[in-house]
Amino acid sequence: MQATLAPSTDASLTPRDRQLLAHPPYAQVDIPESYRRHIVDYSRREAPGTILVDTDARYLYYVLPQGKAIRYGVAVGEEAMAFSGVAAVGRMAEWPDWIPTPEIQARLGPYPARVPGGPANPLGARALYLYEGNKDTLYRIHGTNQPEYIGQAISSGCIRMTNEDVIDLFDRVRPGATVVVLAPGRRAWMGPIAGPRS
Repeated sequence: MQATLAPSTDASLTPRDRQLLAHPPYAQVDIPESYRRHIVDYSRREAPGTILVDTDARYLYYVLPQGKAIRYGVAVGEEAMAFSGVAAVGRMAEWPDWIPTPEIQARLGPYPARVPGGPANPLGARALYLYEGNKDTLYRIHGTNQPEYIGQAISSGCIRMTNEDVIDLFDRVRPGATVVVLAPGRRAWMGPIAGPRS
């Protein structure tokens, strides 16, 4: 069992972020303490700046120097639709438009061909686009207008974060950063929480 700590500092919201998130068109929820942003000990060998997603535990780690990482709670894809493997951050966007794929249209639609960026958009405040080589995998790490699903396997394959957490991550990540997504059954326990949340 990991210890709990004092409340986290706020993400660096821009004036536009504050305006768009002031009255979101979705219910505000209390994210369980275990899925809130923390600095934790990190015993794996990924280099600082790497993102690792522990699909089973529903955590995303942003690796810091000196054996630490920032741990965020996430919602992950349902097992049959989840991405796993190694990718790179090929593109980054603030308040991105969402273009539903034909598969999503068939399964969840109908949606418009393009949903403009904003608090009602399923991609939320930021999106990191995962690429393998020069090819877009169509998987994303992104915000959400359904924060109640953090900690669950519910999405169409993408990795969802609260809008505040994805803003915090976005401000740390650099284009080209390595993203490791562990397949179900390859859980990566990191050890106890190391200090105050970021």
